[in-house]
Amino acid sequence: MPLTDIQPAGWKAPKGYANGMLGEGRVLCIGGQIGWNADQRFEVHDFIGQMQQTLRNIVEVVEAAGGQIEDIARLTWYVTDKAEYLASQSAVGAAYREVMGYHFPAMTMVVVSALVEDEARLEIEATAILPKQEDG
Repeated sequence: MPLTDIQPAGWKAPKGYANGMLGEGRVLCIGGQIGWNADQRFEVHDFIGQMQQTLRNIVEVVEAAGGQIEDIARLTWYVTDKAEYLASQSAVGAAYREVMGYHFPAMTMVVVSALVEDEARLEIEATAILPKQEDG
């Protein structure tokens, strides 16, 4: 069963994210990903570049579990600089769509004072709901 957007009657349309996502299957919880590569090295140091790498890391984990982008039900973003994020809205949208297409899971953004990795500009954790495996 693919994910279904849940929008309560009478609510305004969400701003770039779904209010709820409903799915059935295997739940994949992805711990916080940051903008480094598979060798745990930062190739980019700007917010947009790290955001794209972080999203690519999430997609790779989902694909390693046999899923696809459309199975991602939730993203929780932790950013260290709210002003930088807000000032980059159009670039954020374009960079997001480059990695995630037009799939918008339920999202939350939290501003934090710091992340464990000093070079990280953001961290994103995810939940995906993968289709049930067929028996046999």
